[in-house]
Amino acid sequence: MIFLAPLAAACPSNMSAPADAGSGQGATGAVASAGGMGARGGAGAGGSSGGQGGGAGGGDGGDAAAASDAGGLPFESLTVEVLEKLPHNPRAFTQGLELVGGRLYESTGLYGQSSVREVELTTGAVVRNVPLASNFFGEGLTVVDQRVIQLTWQEGTAFIYDRAMLTEQGTFSYTGEGWGLCYDGSRIVMSDGTGTLQFRDTAAFQRTGQVTVNRPDSVVVSRLNELECVGGSVYANVWMTDQILRIEPSSGTVTGVVDAAGLLSASEAARADVLNGIAHDSTNDTFLVTGKLWPWIFRVRFVSR
Repeated sequence: MIFLAPLAAACPSNMSAPADAGSGQGATGAVASAGGMGARGGAGAGGSSGGQGGGAGGGDGGDAAAASDAGGLPFESLTVEVLEKLPHNPRAFTQGLELVGGRLYESTGLYGQSSVREVELTTGAVVRNVPLASNFFGEGLTVVDQRVIQLTWQEGTAFIYDRAMLTEQGTFSYTGEGWGLCYDGSRIVMSDGTGTLQFRDTAAFQRTGQVTVNRPDSVVVSRLNELECVGGSVYANVWMTDQILRIEPSSGTVTGVVDAAGLLSASEAARADVLNGIAHDSTNDTFLVTGKLWPWIFRVRFVSR
């Protein structure tokens, strides 16, 4: 469900999304699989561990949690109020999104197509783009002071870039899968596709702790994906749904569930993949949300319903 604010702006339409290769963080049935790759591919994509297709912003996300979001919940039930629609490259398989100092950084995925880039927010134009080698699948990213850190899916490598020009400065190593990343001002928070959030130091990317995310209504939490750290909370996309969880990181308790369904029209959703990408704009306390192969970035507020 969405609310349209009076100042919601229409932008010139973008080209339709292509039938891109399948991949780790999965393509929907509208996106073809390359050689049966797609270990997290969507329905019909030949994936081996479930699909990241499904909602694509046009439905309820198909998650059991959605059915429980009614009155009397032990957490805040929220929806999105759309303030503005901004163009987004419909060929970008978005894995991470971060807005810092007016500059938008985006990580994209798919083997052979992964990159880290700076994007002009109002036009969607790519200011600079750094492709990854074809054996790396780009995942979430975050900005830590003057560095941009980008995860990879199953390669155990996090790339470090200079924030100003996105020149590569080095790498970190880690075990397990990399999905989402955010920085809370003192430590890095990381997701790996489970219901656990990891905490890592900023100097060497060493794991310093973890917390299991739990919902007070006992709905099992899993598939935590792209992350955004805001005001002491962690916001997390949930893979294969149109939901964003607001999490209290010290206890792992879910304090809010955002229903972001319906952002795309039916025709747009048919050509797109799942909701994935949250960036906070501290200048006006709004959020930018988008998805894989989405033609738009939406500026929204999360409001109680």
